[in-house]
Amino acid sequence: MRLKLTERLMAKRKLVIFPYNGNGIEALDCIDHEVYEVIGFIDDDQGKCSSNHKIFRRSIIEDYSELLVLAVPGSPSSFRNRNENINSLKLNPDRFITAIHPRASIGRNVSIGYNCLIMAGVVITSNAIIKNHVCILPNSVIHHDVKVNDYTLIGSNVVIAGGTSIGKNCYIGSGTNVINGVQIGDKALVGLGSNVIRSISENTTVAGNPALVLESKNNLHTLPPRAQLEGLEQIPKH
Repeated sequence: MRLKLTERLMAKRKLVIFPYNGNGIEALDCIDHEVYEVIGFIDDDQGKCSSNHKIFRRSIIEDYSELLVLAVPGSPSSFRNRNENINSLKLNPDRFITAIHPRASIGRNVSIGYNCLIMAGVVITSNAIIKNHVCILPNSVIHHDVKVNDYTLIGSNVVIAGGTSIGKNCYIGSGTNVINGVQIGDKALVGLGSNVIRSISENTTVAGNPALVLESKNNLHTLPPRAQLEGLEQIPKH
């Protein structure tokens, strides 16, 4: 009787990943396979197939209430809808897991929410707050006292300096550097390899070195690049 109880307690918990995409495939390297058994992926695209993994329809999470889920949708073209895509699964928070690669470095007093994916080589230092449904790709550095809000995607080799706040449903492109203390509004898109040296409004797309506004959905006048560059002279030097 005692042996059977031990075996039951040690049984791996069943896990599915949503959807079958690049983030989901890379998540396989971050999951503790001593704790979880990945039975496959969930995807709404019936045309997707894989020779290595089973792909289920989302009805499986309704049929099997014990299944846990890691939901990692999103790309530069769809990131603003991540909250809708994840919430459409209609799951309670306790059905989600957070996956942290064993070669990620998590500092003191760091807070990480549920349904987060932290990939290899990521460094998160003291007092940083990573909210729910956040993906951080390989080799990015999140410095002290940074706050990354729900549903945000951070690419690979990104450096976010201390005291920065990143809003909900943002996409920070790979290779980006963000100066300390700025605020990035909800649903902002920062293009690949950008250097962000001042705050960004919500629903705004920026790119470049320094990052300049390419598009804004706020019904506000967008300065042309030359005027934006002239405005940089007013930024305090530290």
